[in-house]
Amino acid sequence: MARRPLPRILSNGSAQLVRSRELARTAADSATDVLHPLITITRGLRRLAAAGRRRWSETPKDKRGALLFLVASVILVVALMPYGPLLAAITLMAAAAWQGRERAASASDGPDESQAQRLQSLYEALVPYFSTAEDPEPLYSHGGTWEKAFPTYAFDGTGRISHLVIHYPAYFADGEAEARARIEGLLAAKSGRGREYHFSWEEEGNQLTVSVLTPLAVDIAAQRFVTAPGETVLGFTDPSRVQRTLPLSYGEQQRDVPPVVWRTGLRSTEPHLLALGQPGTGTSTLLRSIALQALQHGDVVIIDGGGTGEYACLTGRDGVLAVECGLPGVLASLEWAAAETERRLIAANRAHQAGDPPPDDTKRPLWILLDRPTAFTHLAAAQDRKDPQSLLQVPLRHGRPANVTVVVAEQLDTVEALGEPVRQHTRARVVLGPATAAQLESVLGAPPHTTPVEEVPPGRGYARLGMGPVHRLQVPATPNPYDDATSDAHRQAVLNLLPPRTTPADGETVPEPEGTEAEPLTTDPKPEPVPDPVPVLTKPKDSIPNPVPVLTKPAKSKAKAT
Repeated sequence: MARRPLPRILSNGSAQLVRSRELARTAADSATDVLHPLITITRGLRRLAAAGRRRWSETPKDKRGALLFLVASVILVVALMPYGPLLAAITLMAAAAWQGRERAASASDGPDESQAQRLQSLYEALVPYFSTAEDPEPLYSHGGTWEKAFPTYAFDGTGRISHLVIHYPAYFADGEAEARARIEGLLAAKSGRGREYHFSWEEEGNQLTVSVLTPLAVDIAAQRFVTAPGETVLGFTDPSRVQRTLPLSYGEQQRDVPPVVWRTGLRSTEPHLLALGQPGTGTSTLLRSIALQALQHGDVVIIDGGGTGEYACLTGRDGVLAVECGLPGVLASLEWAAAETERRLIAANRAHQAGDPPPDDTKRPLWILLDRPTAFTHLAAAQDRKDPQSLLQVPLRHGRPANVTVVVAEQLDTVEALGEPVRQHTRARVVLGPATAAQLESVLGAPPHTTPVEEVPPGRGYARLGMGPVHRLQVPATPNPYDDATSDAHRQAVLNLLPPRTTPADGETVPEPEGTEAEPLTTDPKPEPVPDPVPVLTKPKDSIPNPVPVLTKPAKSKAKAT
């Protein structure tokens, strides 16, 4: 049976169909573009009408008459006004165009199922603390919902709470530190451990704001900070806590970071510092950072109680008067520091009485840095010698008018061995490393507004200057450049900050008189060894009351040939 040929329109008319469809689509798009304002206004009028019907249905029946009278009055006033109907039509078209505009697809207004479950769990955990049986309309109740209690919330990428605003009843004792601590500990545990939370209590509005703090930068290396004389950068903190920033260099880049600045000198209210922490938390790093900054304008005496050579890079440097790690040298250096403090006080007092400015030798700052001084306390007791901490009483008590600053670093386990003058006169405090809230409050004098975490990088902790607020702190990386574990970048950064090395006393040469020949030195017999130089306090030539102690070097012995 022969097949019939297909109709012509079906056999070779596919191209015409495709062309016709494209023409129809183009015409529809053009019509849509031309009629787009009309479509928008129509959509807006429909939405306005729907809103009016909704408003009418929500209005109680006993108030509908008043609403109708109000609408009729407005229509009458508009009709009687000059150009009133025209202005009303223009206003209606503008409102319809605004309501009928195409809106971007917005995200879901409410939380998803897992987020809602987390908020509900947090709400139920707060019920025992924020509810009472006498409350007629409790905000927190068993079986209640969290919508009214948590008006604002936010979640991070992992699904944990990153920001939360909590309303609590007015009868909650938000002025008591213990009540606050219980709520803060509960919120930190329920919101996710391992993060630092900041709690802002607004007592007037009965509102608590919980926010997750971003970790502080740990890649800040030692460098020259843009500070004035008398200002020392202890570390860096959150931008919301301080109103000052310092320009820092990160290789070829620069960044502005908020610092924790400690002011010393004549007008300082916190002239001395106490830093506490566990081994390996960065207390020695903090002392090295302070020493490098202090050497720009002053002299430094370092007492190393650890005996591990953490400050060997400073030995013999310009401005470093001594780096002592033995009990005899420590006692001699602290005795000289006490005598130097008295000398400065006497000289400044005489200048004040005579109406003259203070002498120049009393204006140069003197820094006494002590790392683990309690180690020498046990050695001094075993050898029946004076406790080195007793020699700090004069610099601590009278150091501020004499431009003498004392910085003590000690471990948290041996803080009870510190002397009373050290604990009384060190009003600037730093705690590095992991510590409990009770330890932080006992050392700093006030609890921090954040939750301490168990694992922190070296140099991370808290700082409080006098009666000021408690700041989070990250000490700039200032490692021992002679340590093999130090990276090349950090080692070079510290070496660049070190002052030039001065000629040691043993390397000095005594010039011979002209016309005489130097006598040759022989090794037999061997000259007697010269003991370590001990500071000797001698009286000045002028006979004055309260003689000024002056530190002199012992005479150098010269071996002659036999």
